[in-house]
Amino acid sequence: METKILELQNVTKVFPGVKALDNVQFDLRQGEIHCLMGENGAGKSTFIKVITGVHAPDEGEMLLGGEPVLFRTPREAYKAGIAAIYQHVTAYPDLTVAENIFMGHERVTPWTRRIDWARMHREAQDLLDSLDANFSSRERMGNLSVARQQIVEIAKALSAQARVLVMDEPTAALTRYESEELYRITEDLRNSGVSIIFISHRMEDIWRLADRVTVFRDGRYIDTWEAREITQHDLVVAMVGREISHLFPKRKVKTGDEILRVEKLGRRGFFQDISFSLKQGEILALTGLVGAGRTEVCEALYGVCSWDSGRVFLEGAPYRPGSPRQALEAGIGALPEDRQLEGLILQWEIGKNISLASLGEVSRRGWIQIARERDYAGGLAKKLSVKAPSIFTRVAALSGGNQQKVVVAKILSRDLKVIILDEPTKGVDVGAKAAIYEIIGDLAEQGYGIILVSSEMPEVLGLSDRIVVMKRGRVTAHMETARATQEEILRAAMVSDQKEMAHGEA
Repeated sequence: METKILELQNVTKVFPGVKALDNVQFDLRQGEIHCLMGENGAGKSTFIKVITGVHAPDEGEMLLGGEPVLFRTPREAYKAGIAAIYQHVTAYPDLTVAENIFMGHERVTPWTRRIDWARMHREAQDLLDSLDANFSSRERMGNLSVARQQIVEIAKALSAQARVLVMDEPTAALTRYESEELYRITEDLRNSGVSIIFISHRMEDIWRLADRVTVFRDGRYIDTWEAREITQHDLVVAMVGREISHLFPKRKVKTGDEILRVEKLGRRGFFQDISFSLKQGEILALTGLVGAGRTEVCEALYGVCSWDSGRVFLEGAPYRPGSPRQALEAGIGALPEDRQLEGLILQWEIGKNISLASLGEVSRRGWIQIARERDYAGGLAKKLSVKAPSIFTRVAALSGGNQQKVVVAKILSRDLKVIILDEPTKGVDVGAKAAIYEIIGDLAEQGYGIILVSSEMPEVLGLSDRIVVMKRGRVTAHMETARATQEEILRAAMVSDQKEMAHGEA
């Protein structure tokens, strides 16, 4: 019988008005990768906080190495060998990598009790080398990419001899290459005997890494399977509690006239010679690895920044916005990649966020009419099925998928022709993804021209009509989706500098 290093038995955690965990079961074997899945609100975050000592369970028991444990603080859990790595790395950006790794358990000389800097940097570099990290322990943490910061967090866990490592959505902000590197490190850790709880919304993470998969739904334990014994369809049904017959809605939309044309657009240091067109009712996917310049092109079209060369035509007329406000007035709206930082005011109510882009619709003589704002924003929220007690609920209290719907509702509050969606399903669960895909399909049917920026190949192939692939600020391929394959897209996104593909106009 395989050794269980961690076990939760009948664990319940209650907050005022909410049962976050309800009689939950979970076990983790020695040297395995156990994936935990579930929609937003399934209880995954509370589960992490229970096993890392942030919250004590109200009922039930947790066993570590077969012995009952009750952690009162995260420090107690950390000393016991349980460490967590989060999607948004909590690091000290102005300190060195070595200082971040040994924060809280610094190496000191026994006779002076002063920090032994030479030893600390030496041990930190040894840990980095063991993970095949190609950067120095003396590097400033704030200079590192998200992927490298996660490697530092793994090194920090190893420095404390962590036996259990919790990885919460670690690939959400990574490129495909960076994800592969993280997969390799994770598998190496498993092979060395570390037990890993891997939490993710991405199916490719599960099939690539998992030994077993457990699903939570609405704070309850649903079941556990060997990863090789469950299909994607059954996993989705377990998470959402219902059948999702078509994740990507099959649309038959007759495209209209050309609505947007981009000709040899360039911005020094960011992108050059970008050309494509977009028709009414068409979904054009703009894809490539993170850093390819996709977001920068969209920011130029939305008026966040300007361009140095090339031309853009909107409905046949020259178009050059000086600001996002001018872009909105011309008929181009955008959903930013980071919805919380750039798309929402989290402490505001749903209604105020939605009406923010169209105050003229809800005001009179310079004064906002509360009743008009309520009806106007409430209608859009209802149209997009935003799940909340009321439009007076603060956006910060919503799940990621519902926050994304609020941003879309804000966009739809304007009279638009083109909608730019930058990673619209980033960080949301499969149920919310299906709802957002339905919304995108509906928008295309209504005649909007849609530019979809996405790094997820199933999303690109499942939603778009045409595909533009970018690498290092250049277009490397134009493809008709019906004839495109994932392999062809990746080949174009990763094409070598010596063999850059010809970039033509759409």
